[in-house]
Amino acid sequence: MKYELTFLLNEEKELKNIKDLITLLKGKILKEENWGEKSLVYSIKNNHSAHFYNYTLEIEKPQVVELKKKLNFNEKLIRYLLLIKD
Repeated sequence: MKYELTFLLNEEKELKNIKDLITLLKGKILKEENWGEKSLVYSIKNNHSAHFYNYTLEIEKPQVVELKKKLNFNEKLIRYLLLIKD
């Protein structure tokens, strides 16, 4: 299935770990977008700015649960949104 993952990072170097996690779970990144660093309207976890990224990925449904679990425990990840793409 195709999914859209939008996430905010406080450190750009954490990007490689997220890519590695997706490939480890046998997912494939179809499209990567870097929306750059932006100021946040309100602080999230004491961060006033974040690097915004958007991925279109293909991953099997059972691996999505594991992906969400790993993303929830990532301290460098400020926020993420994972949606099913039609």
